[in-house]
Amino acid sequence: MKKAVFLIVYPFLWLISKLLFPIFYLISDILFVIIYHLIGYRKKVVQENLLIAFPQKTEKERNKIEKAFYKHMCDMFLEMIKTLSISKKELKKRFVYKNIEALTELEKKSKGVIVMCGHYASYEWATAINFYKTNNKGYAIYKKVKNPYFDKLVKDIRANLGTTLISSKEVIPTMMRNIRAQQKSSYYMIADQSPKKGNQKHYINFLGKEVPAFVGSEAMAKRLGFAVLYLQVEKVKRGYYEASFVSLAENAENFADYKITDKFFSNLAQQIKRKPEYYLWTHKRFKHAKN
Repeated sequence: MKKAVFLIVYPFLWLISKLLFPIFYLISDILFVIIYHLIGYRKKVVQENLLIAFPQKTEKERNKIEKAFYKHMCDMFLEMIKTLSISKKELKKRFVYKNIEALTELEKKSKGVIVMCGHYASYEWATAINFYKTNNKGYAIYKKVKNPYFDKLVKDIRANLGTTLISSKEVIPTMMRNIRAQQKSSYYMIADQSPKKGNQKHYINFLGKEVPAFVGSEAMAKRLGFAVLYLQVEKVKRGYYEASFVSLAENAENFADYKITDKFFSNLAQQIKRKPEYYLWTHKRFKHAKN
């Protein structure tokens, strides 16, 4: 059954990926009408999140953010599909790394690098980093898809950009194997997930609420003496992004526990406050908030 679903869906995804960008974004506009107006996908979750994060805003202001978010979410979903066939030249034009030297210099000096990313703007096209000359072998950590055929598709999409994908369970073994082989590496991790119940070791003030923070990225960096960067991605206009590396720690061992995690969430929160429509509001980020 899983294979049958994949075989039916895949040709449509491939055709969409080959569309010219004006038509491609017209499809996204149609998808927005279906997802937002007809289906109402996770609308209640989005509205609750926005009310918690921005209680000072009027309902009209939150509704404006809500609609803009859904339009962006549809764009980003289709942009992931576009990665199936997008050229290196086109992607480098649309996703620009402004200060690649901040990464390469740190790669030279450190044992390894962890790049902490948020669910903000475009984390799909961030793998364009593979088209730049860097010193370390790069890995992107992802959550495995239950359908093995779609899981392979996700890997194939990233492989088109030269990305080595590893699941969260493979991170530690891969790190230790690379250290033994003296292979200096950089690891790109989405770090703003809400930890599972029982793993709530540290709470942060995030958009006015005390919420548990995922501390795995910091813990690994401290254990191995890695440097840590924050990947700050901004949406310039539709289909165009700029990314900057922000230093969080040149050597994580030198920082007090949770300091790096706090700095990461502080940077992310500043971005969200400036342009909240580009954050992924469909996740229940406040579900384990205190009070």
